[in-house]
Amino acid sequence: MMVNAELYVRDLPGQLVGSLEPISMVDGNIVGVVHDREQIVNQRILVSVTFEVSTSGQLDQLKAIWKSMDIIISKMGSVYETITTEYMVLGKFNAAYVDDLIDQASKIVNFESVDIGYSSNKSASGNRTALISAELRCVEERDKLDDFFVHSCDRDRLMLIRGL
Repeated sequence: MMVNAELYVRDLPGQLVGSLEPISMVDGNIVGVVHDREQIVNQRILVSVTFEVSTSGQLDQLKAIWKSMDIIISKMGSVYETITTEYMVLGKFNAAYVDDLIDQASKIVNFESVDIGYSSNKSASGNRTALISAELRCVEERDKLDDFFVHSCDRDRLMLIRGL
């Protein structure tokens, strides 16, 4: 799960670091931190933190730790889980084909992100390889994308390998 939280911590030395340490205590991963010393409310400064945790249990544990440390959680949002899936496409195609494939897929599913690695084999066969890594919000979206890639690669006589 990716989580965005706004915290208010006491405006004292060490409080910023102290508010972030519990994230690693629950095996979370900090993605970004912004603290705003200009926005002081009741002698507390605003800390906006984006982090990842694997389970909602970790998130509940983190909230309890913050509460015990007198850290105020003013806002917690954009909580979602992403599912990463990878596809390798092999055969005779060009980069424009891969771009078109992703454009078509984006009409079927809502990508959180897509990364494409593309290589060409300099052999006479002209075969190429594309590695597509996609992040989606739910298993249903992944299943739709799987069906789309299977159908498209079968239609275009390309080999498709889906990662685990």
